[in-house]
Amino acid sequence: MMKSVAFALALLALPVVAASAADAPKPAKQDWSFSGPFGTYDRNALQRGFQIYKEVCSACHSLYQVYYRNLEALGYNEAEIKALAASVEVQDGPNDNGEMFMRPGRPYDRFKSPFANSQAARAANNGAMPVDLSVITKARAHGPDYVYALLTGYKAAPAGVTVLDGMNYNSAFGGQQIAMGAPLAEGAITFADGTKATVPQMAKDVTTFLTWAAEPEMEERKKLGFKVILFLLVMTGVLYAAKRKIWSQIH
Repeated sequence: MMKSVAFALALLALPVVAASAADAPKPAKQDWSFSGPFGTYDRNALQRGFQIYKEVCSACHSLYQVYYRNLEALGYNEAEIKALAASVEVQDGPNDNGEMFMRPGRPYDRFKSPFANSQAARAANNGAMPVDLSVITKARAHGPDYVYALLTGYKAAPAGVTVLDGMNYNSAFGGQQIAMGAPLAEGAITFADGTKATVPQMAKDVTTFLTWAAEPEMEERKKLGFKVILFLLVMTGVLYAAKRKIWSQIH
């Protein structure tokens, strides 16, 4: 539970640093499977990232824009999606008596929020509102690279740097001092596919999942873009041939 809270608080720090974003160093460019015009999401990484979100950061952070049925894109079948949705209880109603009631989740439900309302969320987090992670990788400069850098940026402070009481050194954070402790620890997650849960591995997987949550249509958009470019190339050839034929009759 402490690891869950630590991870959630670390992600909570993401919106807090907006004011000092200009001071944050540019994160190192990572090699993402989804980068480039032909990039695609790694389904195994997506499932591991979802496991991290479900077991760790969902304790404090919502994914309001994601529905359980969307997990089909991660490679889950219908039965698995129904089981995942049914593992939580959501409020529904009113019933015939005008009362709200709880029921098992269904595939058409949004991911269940960890708190009933914003006041409850603030009360559980010392007045801070945990950010919804639906578009976090699009809301931060350098997106996935920044999220990955922040999660892996906890290090011992360099010589001559004094870390204030209650703060931790993080090389990716604006000012390099952050109140949240390192959220990830070796072996914190047992992956279903047997992948070793190192800190870089977990950071990359959960970042991949959050990138998908922010842009689930990315692969379809790239496929459409390729078709459009191919069409334009063909049309260019046709129009050029037509132009040569028409102007060849004019002397």
